[in-house]
Amino acid sequence: MGRKLKAQSTLIIAEAGVNHNGSMDIARKMVDAAVDAGADAVKFQTFQAGKLVTTNADKARYQIENTGTSESLVEMLRRLELSPNAHKDLFAYCRQENISFLSTPFEEESVDMLDDLGMDIFKIPSGEITNKSLVKHIASKKKSIILSTGMSYLGEVEKAISWIYEIWNTMDTKPQLSVLHCVSGYPARVEDINLRALKTMEMAFGLPVGYSDHTMGTEIAIAAVAMGAKVIEKHFTLDRDMKGPDHKASLEPEELEAMVTAIRNVERAKGNGIKRPTKSENDLKKSVRRSLVAAKEIKAGKTIFPGDIVIKRPGTGIPVEFKDNVVGMKSGSNISVDSVIKWKDLKHA
Repeated sequence: MGRKLKAQSTLIIAEAGVNHNGSMDIARKMVDAAVDAGADAVKFQTFQAGKLVTTNADKARYQIENTGTSESLVEMLRRLELSPNAHKDLFAYCRQENISFLSTPFEEESVDMLDDLGMDIFKIPSGEITNKSLVKHIASKKKSIILSTGMSYLGEVEKAISWIYEIWNTMDTKPQLSVLHCVSGYPARVEDINLRALKTMEMAFGLPVGYSDHTMGTEIAIAAVAMGAKVIEKHFTLDRDMKGPDHKASLEPEELEAMVTAIRNVERAKGNGIKRPTKSENDLKKSVRRSLVAAKEIKAGKTIFPGDIVIKRPGTGIPVEFKDNVVGMKSGSNISVDSVIKWKDLKHA
């Protein structure tokens, strides 16, 4: 459930992730911020820390930089878990606020819980793209899938897609599969982004493509839409100064709103690809293009010579390209000096 998109609209996912810091109050405020920004969906993460990582697993470098080493990775994740009841509350709240609830599952039990909630679209995160059992379990739910491809070779993406279609090929009607280009850096460096990979995957798989953005700022996500992205996912936070692993590489609410506005503007600007003047240009054309104009008074019946014509604005008379055709014709009536010449003023000699 959520907002209905126009056929050509980009699905904009405001990625709350774990930026709620384990607080339902913050999570609800993030839903509010996503709604206010105009996003189509707000996405969380669903996991059980004890089933996701070992007790001695190390934090990623960016997690250490943003949270320090006072707690282990599993301790941090336990603090950021959302309970099944929290998921139910957030799902209901999103429905009330008319925004789609999404959450990324990291194990099969989480997939089942989200499916039971009635979630419409499953997101497979970049880190799980090689997790065959999880990918196939998600596909078995017969819901639309968004597949993120950070850290992946094209062949790994192809393999994950094949696992999905092993399940879906047994179905009469297949759900929608979209593939997101992603660079898994927090933040990702602009020079690493390689937006042309969007076109590579679109050509390789014939599927809708999108972009999951981890750069600072909004311009790369906006550029991805101009290049054909049908889905944009972007991390956001209520405040970048909050403590937690992902806040620093996230947008604040007013930035998220600005990104959504810019994406909608880009969508409108993309148009239909037909090169032709707009209505306003047709009006302007009359003022800024030129016509054939009488350089002197031309009496009725006089043969037109090159010296009788100059080229001036406005463009309401005979177009300049027909000058050679006009030379040698006769005036059908008196044409005053500096008057725009029209076809009705002329006749063949």
